[in-house]
Amino acid sequence: MARGKVQMKKIENPVHRQVTFCKRRAGLLKKAKELSVLCDADIGILIFSSHGKLFELATKGNMQGLIEKYMKMKPPRVSQADQAIETQTLDAKKEINLLKQEIEILQKGLRYMFGGGAGTMTLDELQVLEKHLEVWIYHVRSAKMDVLFQEIQLLRNSEGILTAANKYLQDKIVEENIGVTNITPIAFDNPYPLTIPDDNIFQI
Repeated sequence: MARGKVQMKKIENPVHRQVTFCKRRAGLLKKAKELSVLCDADIGILIFSSHGKLFELATKGNMQGLIEKYMKMKPPRVSQADQAIETQTLDAKKEINLLKQEIEILQKGLRYMFGGGAGTMTLDELQVLEKHLEVWIYHVRSAKMDVLFQEIQLLRNSEGILTAANKYLQDKIVEENIGVTNITPIAFDNPYPLTIPDDNIFQI
């Protein structure tokens, strides 16, 4: 009777699955031993069952020795974090080199300008210098506008203080004038009129 083709999917029946596991595990270990003997190869096999049970085979020595041998021959694995750090380091080095080149060009440009055009500069260096000069001019103008804005704001604040003080003084003057105009004359109830003595009476 011909044997049917086994479908490569999980065996749902737990009993059949365990029987198949035991048979195939034994066949795998047997084949590994035969390969080790026939080809003088070091073979290590680790098998974990669905229940977490460990089965291992080391054809020469022990499993620990095979693992150490494997770790020595395998190149060190670089983690994603280490790769990111290495990439950042390379980017930082490139940026530092570019900044050094720009600083050298700027120093050369300053010597060229303040030295009366002494020395020579290439077209690329002059273009880099022109670009930085434009950036500097932009920053200088921005700083100038900030200072002017601050001075205008101070003048506006001073104007507001003077206006408030002027209004306060005007209100005080108006209040004092109203107080003077509201003064009523004092009335005397003396029935006897006020007489001024004649100085001639006391003359001899």
